[in-house]
Amino acid sequence: MPGLLRGVARTAVVAGTATAVSNRVSRRQQGRWAAQQGPQEPAPQPAPAPPAEPSAPPPSDMTSKIEQLKQLGDLKTQGLLTEAEFEDQKRRLLAS
Repeated sequence: MPGLLRGVARTAVVAGTATAVSNRVSRRQQGRWAAQQGPQEPAPQPAPAPPAEPSAPPPSDMTSKIEQLKQLGDLKTQGLLTEAEFEDQKRRLLAS
């Protein structure tokens, strides 16, 4: 049972991290597109991501960090993260 709980908590943390990064990238892209189109109606801001469950423990083992790095790599491959954003998130993840 503890292994199942840890797996669920890890999934919640990874999903929360991916959601936060994705939302940040979306807001940045909307700003860039708005700047390219010139002055128009302001784009509506997306709803902020719900905070991660406070009961979920922070990832401390290397397996969860590797999973998060894979997700960041996928976001970079999809073009949702720039190289600088990827490196910044990777540095933060490895420092935690």
